[in-house]
Amino acid sequence: MEEIKKRLPLKCPACTSSLKVGRLHCEQCQTEVNGSFELPLLARLTEEEQSFILDFVRFSGSLKDMAKKMGISYPTVRNILDDLIEKLNKEKI
Repeated sequence: MEEIKKRLPLKCPACTSSLKVGRLHCEQCQTEVNGSFELPLLARLTEEEQSFILDFVRFSGSLKDMAKKMGISYPTVRNILDDLIEKLNKEKI
């Protein structure tokens, strides 16, 4: 049986505000850290956006190769990248 992959929620299910990390737990030594921590910028992106960035790195930034792999046109890949760049520039780093 295939294991179900749990996804990190990014938005509050009640009000859709951004979520923060509240607790970290070490399974090795059982240490716990509690507080209110911002998610790293890349962790705040959707799963699709994160996948696009990973592919971008894997293909050494070649949008042409990415377009071929994704089965879409080069201009479409370029538009996806431009939208992602705009989103990252709007986020507070």
